[in-house]
Amino acid sequence: MDDDRITIIEGPPPVFEQVRDGWALGLNESPHLSFTLMTRLRTFNGPALVERCYRAWNRKDPIRLHYRNDMGLEETAPILAVRSVKTDEGHLLLLWINLDREKIEFEPDSGDDEKTEDDR
Repeated sequence: MDDDRITIIEGPPPVFEQVRDGWALGLNESPHLSFTLMTRLRTFNGPALVERCYRAWNRKDPIRLHYRNDMGLEETAPILAVRSVKTDEGHLLLLWINLDREKIEFEPDSGDDEKTEDDR
């Protein structure tokens, strides 16, 4: 078993979301230009994966997300923070990761999600 990574075995590539929380933005304090992003993954046992991350971090070892990108190529990204949430459908793993600026393509945000009834 690879304790130094969490691997997405099947399904589509992860969807990475921009982080807007102040605490999460602070995870990326370094001279290296990169972005902190968040992804949500369904998993069989979220607490066990959280524990794997905590064990690695306690040893001062990195832990990485291992996945395939949209073109099917293998990629990895360092995991900065993790949380497991139990839902009606099962466990959901929230991962905050760090990606190099060159690997990110942001889609324009129309802002429709944040409009309220009064704005329309």
